Amino acid sequence: MKRLCSILLVMVAALSGCSLFEKNDEGIQGDEVVVPQPNVEVVAERLHVPWSIDKVNQAYYISERTGTIVKIENGKTERQPVRLAMPLAKAAEAGLLGFVLDPQFLENHQAYAYYTYSNDGKGQFNRVVVLRTNGSVWTEEKILLDRIPSAAYHHGGRLKIGPDELLYITTGDATTQETAQDIKSLNGKILRMKLDGAIPVDNPFPNSYVYSYGHRNPQGLVWVGKTLYASEHGQSAHDEINRITLGANYGWPVIQGAEQKAGMVTPLYQSGDETWAPSGLAAANGKLYAAALRGNAVREFRLDQKQTSPVVTGLGRIRDLYVDGAYLYFVSNNTDGRGNPDENDDKLYRVLLRDL
Repeated sequence: MKRLCSILLVMVAALSGCSLFEKNDEGIQGDEVVVPQPNVEVVAERLHVPWSIDKVNQAYYISERTGTIVKIENGKTERQPVRLAMPLAKAAEAGLLGFVLDPQFLENHQAYAYYTYSNDGKGQFNRVVVLRTNGSVWTEEKILLDRIPSAAYHHGGRLKIGPDELLYITTGDATTQETAQDIKSLNGKILRMKLDGAIPVDNPFPNSYVYSYGHRNPQGLVWVGKTLYASEHGQSAHDEINRITLGANYGWPVIQGAEQKAGMVTPLYQSGDETWAPSGLAAANGKLYAAALRGNAVREFRLDQKQTSPVVTGLGRIRDLYVDGAYLYFVSNNTDGRGNPDENDDKLYRVLLRDL
């Protein structure tokens, strides 16, 4: 009888994890893989749909899709308003997304942000802006790039400053697949610009911000040395981790997953029929770490062995990660409307890298 009950429970669990819908991007809450858990510490609680993590000295700054920046320092949490020039869009996955501090932040109090806005019935767009803080309030000061087409889904939104001190920006295809192959379009791309918004002279296409193309919805960027890696949401699984090179075509929508075509890059890792919904990336000790949304995990990618596995599970949807010394920090995203939040979600966590 016990054996029969166990079989029935497994069948029910399997059926409950199935979806009849094509995932639009980040999927619905998926089944969690049980793995041995390292000791995970909660650093901060009750975040409001956190999206990006950055740090200066002992202060962590986290963007929230609802339009605020959370500063966490010496055990204290302060939610700081962001005064944007345009109203945040209410579309799924939209809002205040990418956020990165200027390398000279302690002197100039500047940061860079990516947000989705509505323009009085004239359309919905994404823009890259400079923010400045007076210590407790952030204000949009300058537009670096505007009118990146937007839609219900696929906004991209990750910002990172590379080893070359240039700003890298991921954009989604805004549900119009063919734009990813159009070099003249800003959609479905990784873009690169100077910190003042100018186009670098060594970008691969003349007078263009485009650094690489053929992307569906990239949401993570990280460097290992001078090598750039990006995470990307696939269509109905086939999520990708790509090694990014200047001017390369990553195939969407012509190829995806393990498919191959001359002149197009096949990913370093791809999820096959499994869905990770990878967002932020971090790197340490020859490994990549990806925040998995529908995968409900921090997922490790071993570059020397080309193997991958979840290393932290049981905390729900994970949005972004940040390596600081001996620790990997990461934020959950259970309050984004697709998770199962508890009363103290969302949270900033940390775990010792040696325990992963």
